[in-house]
Amino acid sequence: MNPVRYGIDVLLANQPVWKTARIGLVTNHAACTADFRPVRQALLAAGFRVTRLFSPEHGLDTIGVDGAEMLDGRDVLTGLPVTSLYGGKLAPDQQDLADIDVVLFDIPDIGCRFYTYLWTMTHVMEACAAHHKPLVIADRPNPISGNLLLAEGPMLDERYNSSFIGRWNIPVRHSCTLGELANYFKIAGSSPVLRERTNDFDLTVIPCENWHRSMFYRDWSPSFVPTSPAIPGFESALLYPGLGLLEATNISEGRGTATPFRVAGAPWMDHIRVATLMNQLGQEGVVARPVNFQSAEGKYAGQTCNGVMFHVTDANIFQPVKYGWLLIRLVKQLHPEAFEWAPYPTFVNQSGVRHLDLLTGLQDAATLVAGTGEADQVPVDRYISAGDWPERVGPYLLYI
Repeated sequence: MNPVRYGIDVLLANQPVWKTARIGLVTNHAACTADFRPVRQALLAAGFRVTRLFSPEHGLDTIGVDGAEMLDGRDVLTGLPVTSLYGGKLAPDQQDLADIDVVLFDIPDIGCRFYTYLWTMTHVMEACAAHHKPLVIADRPNPISGNLLLAEGPMLDERYNSSFIGRWNIPVRHSCTLGELANYFKIAGSSPVLRERTNDFDLTVIPCENWHRSMFYRDWSPSFVPTSPAIPGFESALLYPGLGLLEATNISEGRGTATPFRVAGAPWMDHIRVATLMNQLGQEGVVARPVNFQSAEGKYAGQTCNGVMFHVTDANIFQPVKYGWLLIRLVKQLHPEAFEWAPYPTFVNQSGVRHLDLLTGLQDAATLVAGTGEADQVPVDRYISAGDWPERVGPYLLYI
């Protein structure tokens, strides 16, 4: 089997004519070549004229606390100025782009709608379209696969739940690459700016080579590059679309441990019973195991949590969103007095209110997830359906 080549590796090999133009690079330290060189260094070494860096949530170094404002600065590796796109602005402004000829975007994503790098890309797209700057996206594989049969909703209701953790109507687990989504958003998305400038917006996606939709990260690389502080490994990325929903509860999702989004717990939780009942639900491809853990930060920091660790045994059939939904419903039913919905303050939602609605994309999501009243009679599969997403995005796919 031929090795997977990222879009950035294809770009470096082909040496485009614009390599000597003034390049603004949207990136972070997780963006590496296939041989683990930081992209910004590899570009400079190859003679690309990168003059400014732009960074997403967590900063250029990817160590910023979740949801914390990131400031402008200077890159210690290259000496280049860094403009934060998760601080005073979410998109480059006209002044930022005045001395830029081409914008290059290369940030690894993890295939989940509420992981914010995707939405930074959309803001960059709109800025480039508005200010007539060509945008080149060096594509990367989706680490949790591009199998559209594994896509999971809910679909986002833009009327009520558009935010920086989900702007437009796509599933939670979208099963696409960022390059594919960029192509989709340019033509079929909800952005007035992109709709108005569809014909003259210069967007180029550099596809990966030798990646197929059925592949997971483990299929092309033995070593996972952490994409943010709480996604240190492949299993965290795979579980994140479901266990990320715990952010809106008083159940710890494992932030501050060595296994974030692979464990869930609280001091008050009957973890042995939770693990037993989760294993009896018949959800394929995953096993729950009772554990105890302590977090250095976040919920219940310094306290011992009675928790459950989740082991994905078959990524090809595991449904993380459904699993996270069922986990919350079960814990709430077992602990109706201790369980609470909780706000989740971030830089882009400082009150933290309605966090579950924004994560799921649904109005009154707490009622639906908890399964109270009529919602208890509706199969979970109906809520997490991706609907006609495979058909909608189909014309914009780059890989088979």
